[in-house]
Amino acid sequence: GHVRLPSPQNVTLLSKDFDMILTWTPGEGSPPDVTYTVRYKSQERMDKWIKVPHCKNIHRTSCNLTCVLPNFVKVQARVKAVSGAFQSPWVESQFKEYHLDVQLAPPVLNVNVEENLIHVNASFPLATCVESLSWMYDLNLWEAGSEEKKQYERNFRKNTVTIDTTALTGNYCLSARSSFQSIDFKHSKFSQPLCVLLNHKG
Repeated sequence: GHVRLPSPQNVTLLSKDFDMILTWTPGEGSPPDVTYTVRYKSQERMDKWIKVPHCKNIHRTSCNLTCVLPNFVKVQARVKAVSGAFQSPWVESQFKEYHLDVQLAPPVLNVNVEENLIHVNASFPLATCVESLSWMYDLNLWEAGSEEKKQYERNFRKNTVTIDTTALTGNYCLSARSSFQSIDFKHSKFSQPLCVLLNHKG
């Protein structure tokens, strides 16, 4: 009888923190030297599985496809296990589309406090291939302990928000979330608050 390798399990195309990643777990009873090879296809060409050079004969159980996949098109990925002369059948993921399915991470805030101004900008953990998309961020400012938040919405990713703090005294906190308009409006969770002491005459 011909020995077949166990197929990879739980094959999932998932989006996390702006990336699109294929993940899987080894089939039960896989040998220790097993490697994996990934391919994908897009709805534009359903008959052709395309090779992914950086995910051929890899030992890890994930493959970052973010900058490989075409934007604005539904794609599907598949993976097989290989060991010596043996290989498993291919196992396919579900279809995903970057813009519709992307999960956003909160941005990291950089805050520069001057005498009567705060300059805030946000940095995003983006792959270079998706930097040009219209990523935005929403910024909240509030006095520590207060529920009332001042909102600065829909700022372009590279834009700095400058806030006049002449009238503010005390401990103020800032938090931001990434946002993106595809077919619907998507956003991340808000970042951990960053607090600064304003106009503190010591």
